[in-house]
Amino acid sequence: MVSLKNWDNKTWLSTKKYIYSFNNFILKQTNLSKYSRILDIGCGRGKIIENLSERLKLTHKPIGLDIVNHEVKSKKIIFRKTDGLTFVSKTKITFDLILIKQTIHLLKKNQIKKFLSICKAKINHKGKIIILSLDPKINEIPSFTLMNNRLKISLERDKKIFDLIYKIYPNLKTSYFIFNVKINKGKYLKMIKNRFISTLLNFSNNQINDGLVEIDKKYKKELKFRDRLICLIIEK
Repeated sequence: MVSLKNWDNKTWLSTKKYIYSFNNFILKQTNLSKYSRILDIGCGRGKIIENLSERLKLTHKPIGLDIVNHEVKSKKIIFRKTDGLTFVSKTKITFDLILIKQTIHLLKKNQIKKFLSICKAKINHKGKIIILSLDPKINEIPSFTLMNNRLKISLERDKKIFDLIYKIYPNLKTSYFIFNVKINKGKYLKMIKNRFISTLLNFSNNQINDGLVEIDKKYKKELKFRDRLICLIIEK
């Protein structure tokens, strides 16, 4: 699996406003209570499930998985440095929510069917698997030409992944999470430089630097756009 270190670090994804709005969305899709068990696959620094735990006053600490052991991460979750397939295959714990946020595309296509089958076996009665990823049909993330071209290829691949998931689980539910982003261009340029999205990971430094120049010329001092995620909900 590709290593992505900066997706939730000093971006709108780490703001209290985003996290609160995102968890409002999750709570509307689920029947969680203080007794629920939650697993976040690809949790980053664990701030989303930390907030969810505090709001629900969970009696069981949520578990967060990530292949990167971030130096700064939530101390209010149980963190495991591992991938989702390995952990879910071995754990005897069952969950009321398995959250897979913007990581499903990092799995190989031939792994996804097995992975989701194992996840489904580990959710409780009325439990849910919630998969979120960039909406492949509507994307407003500010980009430079090369980034946009690669993003289109990535989103087309994502669409094929979603088609596969729909084929396996024809009765799943679909929803959308939309967050209105307003960000200073200078801050966004730093995010590009830090490769905040997986599309940028394999770019050379020269390609990134050329992209920074293009973004600087292309956009005004303040960027406004919608971060739009498609949400696939698989039930027991």
